[in-house]
Amino acid sequence: MKILMFGRGVIATIYGWALQQAGHDVEYYVRPGRAATYGDAVDLDLIDARRRVWGQRAVQKWPVRYREALEPGHDFDLIVLSVPHHRLAEATAFLSPRVGQATVLVFGNIWTEPLAAIGALPADQIAWGFPQAGGGFGEDGVLRGLLRPSVIFGTLGRPPTDRERAVRQAFREAGLRIKEQPDFRGWLWVHFVSDAGLFSQGLRLGSLSELAGATGDLREALLAGRELLPLLTARGIDLRRHRGGVLLFRAPTWLTAPVLAWLTAHVTPLRVSIEAHSDPDAEEPREVCRDTLAEARRLGISVPRLEAAEPNFAREGTGRV
Repeated sequence: MKILMFGRGVIATIYGWALQQAGHDVEYYVRPGRAATYGDAVDLDLIDARRRVWGQRAVQKWPVRYREALEPGHDFDLIVLSVPHHRLAEATAFLSPRVGQATVLVFGNIWTEPLAAIGALPADQIAWGFPQAGGGFGEDGVLRGLLRPSVIFGTLGRPPTDRERAVRQAFREAGLRIKEQPDFRGWLWVHFVSDAGLFSQGLRLGSLSELAGATGDLREALLAGRELLPLLTARGIDLRRHRGGVLLFRAPTWLTAPVLAWLTAHVTPLRVSIEAHSDPDAEEPREVCRDTLAEARRLGISVPRLEAAEPNFAREGTGRV
């Protein structure tokens, strides 16, 4: 399969590497001028957990091919669109007249209605998924992170199409297990508010990486997530369909916070994943918190912990989202 990764972010880089390992033809679309800035290879330092429970370290300089233009007549079979949720509208506006015959895998956070989030992209060419990898580029330019053994896929209330099955097969060929979410829209929103709970406390400390091993701060993050569950109900999500996704927030924090702290401090894949999120200037955590708080205010849902964290993510000079 000929695959175009849209942008050279963390998720696009990790999965592009995995897909190319499986024999797929992978290129990256980047803004004009970025290819020279990036250079012709990416330095990787990953924990690859596809085949081993504790993961296998992969350290290499991986050659990457870039393109800075995309014409409508291209021959890509798949475009993987993994961008921060607040950049999705810009990305879909760019891709819509250039999508050609490719399937577009929307592969990341969404907080609006999914079909509205894709803009003018043709709905019958869309596949829906969510990564299970994470990490970050360090100041030395090295991408450190974790590739988990599975990836999330789902549909919006219908069976997968032939296009969607082909995308799933490409990821299987890359050694990844497919986890299907029957209520994918609801799953996306559960994940979004889960991120908001964790990000709100990570931003208070400086970055998400500071939560590793921090029992008290993780407890506050779990309680912040618990306060957001009524927001999901107010949006029409049946939380009974997402028991696994909300269990961590509903369970007693005297139990879950110490366990989570120990896991993030001592289990190498989890520790690497959270410690790699060390950029104090990362914009996506702030945008997730801003948009979650804005929706809570719109619907009249009390979220005191997210409110208290607002000074850490409010836009400068506004004091509000």
